[in-house]
Amino acid sequence: MIKATNVTKRYSQKLALDAINLSIPKGSVYGLLGPNGAGKTSFIRIMNQITAPDEGQVHFGDRALQPKDIARIGYLPEERGLYKKMKVGEQVLYLARLKGLSTAEAKLRAKKWFERLEMADFWEKKVEDLSKGMAQKVQFVTTVLHEPELLIFDEPFTGFDPINTNLIKREILRLSKEGATVIFSTHRMESVEEICDHIGLINNGQVMVEGPLLDIRKRYQNGTYSFVVKEAVEHWGDGTLLQESKHHTGHSYTVKFEHYPGTVVSELAAKGTLVAFEEVLPSVQDIFIEIVENGAKLVPHE
Repeated sequence: MIKATNVTKRYSQKLALDAINLSIPKGSVYGLLGPNGAGKTSFIRIMNQITAPDEGQVHFGDRALQPKDIARIGYLPEERGLYKKMKVGEQVLYLARLKGLSTAEAKLRAKKWFERLEMADFWEKKVEDLSKGMAQKVQFVTTVLHEPELLIFDEPFTGFDPINTNLIKREILRLSKEGATVIFSTHRMESVEEICDHIGLINNGQVMVEGPLLDIRKRYQNGTYSFVVKEAVEHWGDGTLLQESKHHTGHSYTVKFEHYPGTVVSELAAKGTLVAFEEVLPSVQDIFIEIVENGAKLVPHE
Protein backbone atom coordinates (compact mmCIF):
# COMPACT_ATOMS: atom_id res chain seq x y z
CA MET A 1 0.00 0.00 0.00
CA ILE A 2 2.81 2.40 0.94
CA LYS A 3 6.38 2.18 -0.30
CA ALA A 4 8.98 4.77 0.70
CA THR A 5 12.17 4.87 -1.34
CA ASN A 6 15.18 6.83 -0.09
CA VAL A 7 12.94 9.38 1.65
CA THR A 8 14.91 12.20 3.27
CA LYS A 9 13.57 15.13 5.28
CA ARG A 10 15.50 17.98 6.85
CA TYR A 11 14.42 20.77 9.16
CA SER A 12 17.15 23.43 9.10
CA GLN A 13 20.21 21.53 10.37
CA LYS A 14 18.18 18.60 11.72
CA LEU A 15 18.07 15.44 9.58
CA ALA A 16 14.69 13.98 10.52
CA LEU A 17 14.65 11.17 7.92
CA ASP A 18 17.84 9.80 6.44
CA ALA A 19 17.06 8.11 3.10
CA ILE A 20 14.60 5.66 4.65
CA ASN A 21 13.07 2.71 2.85
CA LEU A 22 9.80 1.29 4.15
CA SER A 23 7.25 -1.10 2.68
CA ILE A 24 3.80 -1.29 4.26
CA PRO A 25 1.84 -4.27 2.88
CA LYS A 26 -1.72 -3.79 1.71
CA GLY A 27 -4.18 -5.03 4.32
CA SER A 28 -1.62 -5.10 7.13
CA VAL A 29 -1.79 -3.57 10.59
CA TYR A 30 1.63 -1.94 10.62
CA GLY A 31 3.24 -0.68 13.82
CA LEU A 32 5.38 2.40 13.12
CA LEU A 33 7.63 2.55 16.18
CA GLY A 34 10.50 4.58 17.56
CA PRO A 35 11.53 6.80 20.47
CA ASN A 36 10.56 10.46 20.66
CA GLY A 37 12.22 12.45 17.91
CA ALA A 38 13.04 9.37 15.83
CA GLY A 39 11.31 10.61 12.66
CA LYS A 40 7.93 8.84 12.86
CA THR A 41 5.86 12.02 12.80
CA SER A 42 7.90 13.39 9.92
CA PHE A 43 7.08 10.32 7.84
CA ILE A 44 3.41 10.45 8.81
CA ARG A 45 3.22 14.09 7.73
CA ILE A 46 4.77 13.18 4.37
CA MET A 47 2.20 10.42 3.81
CA ASN A 48 -0.56 12.92 4.59
CA GLN A 49 1.09 15.50 2.29
CA ILE A 50 1.34 18.03 5.10
CA THR A 51 4.99 18.25 4.12
CA ALA A 52 6.98 16.83 1.20
CA PRO A 53 10.22 14.86 1.24
CA ASP A 54 13.38 16.73 0.32
CA GLU A 55 14.58 13.65 -1.51
CA GLY A 56 13.12 10.27 -2.41
CA GLN A 57 9.57 9.24 -3.19
CA VAL A 58 6.50 7.70 -1.58
CA HIS A 59 4.30 5.37 -3.60
CA PHE A 60 0.63 4.81 -2.78
CA GLY A 61 -0.31 1.52 -4.36
CA ASP A 62 1.25 1.22 -7.80
CA ARG A 63 2.06 4.90 -8.39
CA ALA A 64 3.59 7.98 -6.77
CA LEU A 65 1.54 9.60 -4.00
CA GLN A 66 -0.65 12.38 -5.43
CA PRO A 67 -2.65 15.24 -3.85
CA LYS A 68 -5.97 13.56 -4.71
CA ASP A 69 -4.96 10.53 -2.60
CA ILE A 70 -5.71 12.45 0.58
CA ALA A 71 -9.37 11.43 0.08
CA ARG A 72 -8.27 7.79 0.38
CA ILE A 73 -6.53 8.35 3.72
CA GLY A 74 -7.91 8.70 7.24
CA TYR A 75 -5.55 10.34 9.74
CA LEU A 76 -5.97 10.53 13.51
CA PRO A 77 -3.14 12.81 14.70
CA GLU A 78 -1.64 12.77 18.17
CA GLU A 79 -2.50 16.48 18.45
CA ARG A 80 -6.30 16.54 18.42
CA GLY A 81 -8.06 19.05 16.17
CA LEU A 82 -11.76 19.39 16.96
CA TYR A 83 -13.54 22.76 17.08
CA LYS A 84 -14.53 23.17 20.72
CA LYS A 85 -17.50 25.50 20.18
CA MET A 86 -19.21 23.36 17.53
CA LYS A 87 -21.78 20.72 18.28
CA VAL A 88 -20.49 17.20 17.77
CA GLY A 89 -22.98 16.26 15.04
CA GLU A 90 -22.36 19.46 13.07
CA GLN A 91 -18.62 18.93 13.25
CA VAL A 92 -18.75 15.32 12.14
CA LEU A 93 -20.89 16.24 9.12
CA TYR A 94 -18.65 19.20 8.26
CA LEU A 95 -15.47 17.10 8.29
CA ALA A 96 -17.19 14.32 6.33
CA ARG A 97 -18.19 16.82 3.63
CA LEU A 98 -14.53 17.84 3.33
CA LYS A 99 -13.76 14.19 2.55
CA GLY A 100 -16.34 14.13 -0.25
CA LEU A 101 -19.41 12.63 1.43
CA SER A 102 -22.86 14.09 0.95
CA THR A 103 -24.66 15.34 4.06
CA ALA A 104 -27.21 12.54 3.83
CA GLU A 105 -24.61 9.79 3.46
CA ALA A 106 -22.43 11.28 6.21
CA LYS A 107 -25.37 11.44 8.61
CA LEU A 108 -26.33 7.84 7.86
CA ARG A 109 -22.81 6.54 8.44
CA ALA A 110 -22.28 8.73 11.51
CA LYS A 111 -25.43 7.47 13.20
CA LYS A 112 -24.23 3.88 12.75
CA TRP A 113 -20.81 4.68 14.19
CA PHE A 114 -22.30 6.59 17.12
CA GLU A 115 -24.41 3.56 18.00
CA ARG A 116 -21.49 1.17 17.59
CA LEU A 117 -19.24 3.24 19.88
CA GLU A 118 -21.98 3.98 22.43
CA MET A 119 -22.09 7.70 21.52
CA ALA A 120 -25.78 8.13 20.71
CA ASP A 121 -26.22 11.02 23.15
CA PHE A 122 -23.17 12.96 21.86
CA TRP A 123 -24.80 14.47 18.75
CA GLU A 124 -26.14 17.72 20.23
CA LYS A 125 -23.32 18.27 22.72
CA LYS A 126 -20.55 20.81 22.21
CA VAL A 127 -17.03 19.42 21.99
CA GLU A 128 -15.95 21.59 24.92
CA ASP A 129 -18.44 19.74 27.12
CA LEU A 130 -16.95 16.32 26.37
CA SER A 131 -14.34 14.51 28.39
CA LYS A 132 -10.99 13.81 26.73
CA GLY A 133 -11.98 10.21 26.03
CA MET A 134 -15.39 11.20 24.64
CA ALA A 135 -13.78 13.76 22.33
CA GLN A 136 -11.31 11.11 21.23
CA LYS A 137 -14.19 8.86 20.16
CA VAL A 138 -15.60 11.70 18.06
CA GLN A 139 -12.27 12.23 16.34
CA PHE A 140 -11.95 8.50 15.70
CA VAL A 141 -15.32 8.57 13.92
CA THR A 142 -14.28 11.55 11.78
CA THR A 143 -11.15 9.60 10.79
CA VAL A 144 -12.93 6.46 9.58
CA LEU A 145 -16.30 7.83 8.38
CA HIS A 146 -15.34 8.19 4.69
CA GLU A 147 -14.12 4.55 4.65
CA PRO A 148 -10.53 5.26 3.60
CA GLU A 149 -8.22 2.61 2.16
CA LEU A 150 -5.37 3.73 4.43
CA LEU A 151 -5.85 4.58 8.11
CA ILE A 152 -3.10 6.27 10.11
CA PHE A 153 -3.52 6.31 13.88
CA ASP A 154 -1.00 8.26 15.96
CA GLU A 155 -1.37 7.35 19.66
CA PRO A 156 -5.08 6.52 19.20
CA PHE A 157 -5.66 5.37 22.79
CA THR A 158 -4.70 8.60 24.54
CA GLY A 159 -7.44 9.58 26.98
CA PHE A 160 -9.22 6.22 26.89
CA ASP A 161 -9.98 4.01 29.88
CA PRO A 162 -9.27 0.26 29.46
CA ILE A 163 -12.83 -0.52 28.34
CA ASN A 164 -12.85 2.07 25.55
CA THR A 165 -9.27 1.18 24.62
CA ASN A 166 -10.40 -2.40 23.97
CA LEU A 167 -13.45 -1.13 22.08
CA ILE A 168 -11.29 0.94 19.70
CA LYS A 169 -8.80 -1.92 19.29
CA ARG A 170 -11.64 -4.19 18.17
CA GLU A 171 -12.83 -1.58 15.68
CA ILE A 172 -9.33 -1.13 14.26
CA LEU A 173 -9.02 -4.88 13.75
CA ARG A 174 -12.48 -5.04 12.20
CA LEU A 175 -11.59 -2.27 9.73
CA SER A 176 -8.43 -4.17 8.82
CA LYS A 177 -10.37 -7.39 8.19
CA GLU A 178 -12.72 -5.42 5.93
CA GLY A 179 -9.78 -4.39 3.74
CA ALA A 180 -8.26 -1.21 5.18
CA THR A 181 -4.50 -0.90 5.61
CA VAL A 182 -3.68 0.43 9.07
CA ILE A 183 -0.58 2.30 10.22
CA PHE A 184 -0.43 2.37 13.98
CA SER A 185 2.05 4.60 15.83
CA THR A 186 2.25 4.28 19.60
CA HIS A 187 4.54 3.93 22.60
CA ARG A 188 2.28 1.24 24.08
CA MET A 189 4.21 -1.85 23.10
CA GLU A 190 1.60 -4.24 24.52
CA SER A 191 -0.92 -2.79 22.04
CA VAL A 192 1.52 -3.41 19.19
CA GLU A 193 1.72 -7.09 20.13
CA GLU A 194 -2.06 -7.33 20.31
CA ILE A 195 -3.00 -5.83 16.96
CA CYS A 196 0.02 -5.45 14.63
CA ASP A 197 1.23 -8.08 12.15
CA HIS A 198 4.11 -5.97 10.74
CA ILE A 199 6.37 -3.38 12.35
CA GLY A 200 8.98 -0.85 11.34
CA LEU A 201 11.24 0.75 13.95
CA ILE A 202 12.84 4.11 13.22
CA ASN A 203 15.63 5.63 15.30
CA ASN A 204 17.62 8.78 14.56
CA GLY A 205 15.91 9.07 11.19
CA GLN A 206 16.87 5.58 10.03
CA VAL A 207 14.94 2.33 9.69
CA MET A 208 16.51 -0.08 12.18
CA VAL A 209 14.27 -3.08 11.55
CA GLU A 210 11.19 -3.82 9.45
CA GLY A 211 9.08 -6.82 8.55
CA PRO A 212 6.51 -9.31 9.86
CA LEU A 213 6.30 -9.03 13.65
CA LEU A 214 6.68 -12.75 14.29
CA ASP A 215 9.82 -12.95 12.11
CA ILE A 216 11.40 -10.05 14.01
CA ARG A 217 10.57 -11.58 17.39
CA LYS A 218 12.20 -14.82 16.24
CA ARG A 219 15.27 -12.92 15.05
CA TYR A 220 15.74 -11.52 18.54
CA GLN A 221 15.13 -14.81 20.36
CA ASN A 222 17.80 -15.03 23.08
CA GLY A 223 17.86 -18.68 24.13
CA THR A 224 15.03 -18.48 26.65
CA TYR A 225 12.68 -21.45 27.05
CA SER A 226 9.69 -22.29 29.19
CA PHE A 227 9.28 -25.69 30.85
CA VAL A 228 6.33 -27.15 32.73
CA VAL A 229 7.22 -30.31 34.66
CA LYS A 230 5.48 -32.61 37.12
CA GLU A 231 8.43 -32.73 39.54
CA ALA A 232 10.79 -29.99 40.72
CA VAL A 233 14.09 -29.60 38.83
CA GLU A 234 17.23 -28.48 40.63
CA HIS A 235 19.82 -28.57 37.84
CA TRP A 236 19.45 -27.27 34.26
CA GLY A 237 22.78 -28.26 32.77
CA ASP A 238 24.36 -25.11 31.34
CA GLY A 239 21.07 -23.22 31.60
CA THR A 240 20.46 -20.24 33.88
CA LEU A 241 17.18 -20.28 35.78
CA LEU A 242 15.35 -16.99 35.26
CA GLN A 243 12.01 -17.68 36.90
CA GLU A 244 10.27 -20.42 38.85
CA SER A 245 6.60 -20.62 39.76
CA LYS A 246 3.83 -23.05 40.61
CA HIS A 247 1.73 -24.49 37.81
CA HIS A 248 -1.56 -26.37 38.05
CA THR A 249 0.22 -29.49 36.74
CA GLY A 250 3.35 -29.07 38.84
CA HIS A 251 6.18 -26.59 38.35
CA SER A 252 6.89 -23.89 35.74
CA TYR A 253 10.41 -22.71 34.88
CA THR A 254 11.86 -20.10 32.54
CA VAL A 255 15.48 -20.93 31.69
CA LYS A 256 18.08 -19.32 29.44
CA PHE A 257 20.56 -21.50 27.52
CA GLU A 258 23.60 -20.82 25.36
CA HIS A 259 22.46 -23.51 22.90
CA TYR A 260 19.26 -25.38 22.13
CA PRO A 261 18.52 -27.48 25.27
CA GLY A 262 17.94 -30.76 23.45
CA THR A 263 19.69 -32.85 26.13
CA VAL A 264 17.60 -31.32 28.93
CA VAL A 265 14.38 -31.89 27.00
CA SER A 266 15.31 -35.51 26.28
CA GLU A 267 16.20 -36.22 29.91
CA LEU A 268 12.95 -34.72 31.23
CA ALA A 269 10.91 -36.55 28.63
CA ALA A 270 12.63 -39.86 29.43
CA LYS A 271 11.75 -39.43 33.10
CA GLY A 272 8.12 -38.83 32.13
CA THR A 273 8.04 -35.51 33.96
CA LEU A 274 7.91 -33.08 31.01
CA VAL A 275 4.42 -31.58 30.55
CA ALA A 276 5.14 -28.67 28.18
CA PHE A 277 8.13 -26.99 26.56
CA GLU A 278 8.33 -23.95 24.30
CA GLU A 279 10.63 -21.21 23.12
CA VAL A 280 9.97 -17.83 24.73
CA LEU A 281 10.07 -15.04 22.15
CA PRO A 282 11.07 -11.57 23.34
CA SER A 283 8.39 -8.93 23.71
CA VAL A 284 8.18 -5.95 21.37
CA GLN A 285 9.23 -3.77 24.28
CA ASP A 286 12.38 -5.84 24.84
CA ILE A 287 13.22 -5.62 21.12
CA PHE A 288 12.51 -1.87 21.10
CA ILE A 289 14.91 -1.26 24.00
CA GLU A 290 17.56 -3.56 22.55
CA ILE A 291 17.56 -1.81 19.16
CA VAL A 292 17.47 1.74 20.53
CA GLU A 293 20.27 1.04 23.01
CA ASN A 294 22.48 -1.31 20.98
CA GLY A 295 21.44 -1.02 17.33
CA ALA A 296 19.78 -3.54 15.05
CA LYS A 297 20.81 -7.18 14.87
CA LEU A 298 21.90 -8.19 11.39
CA VAL A 299 20.60 -11.31 9.69
CA PRO A 300 22.72 -13.30 7.18
CA HIS A 301 21.21 -11.84 3.99
CA GLU A 302 21.81 -8.29 5.27
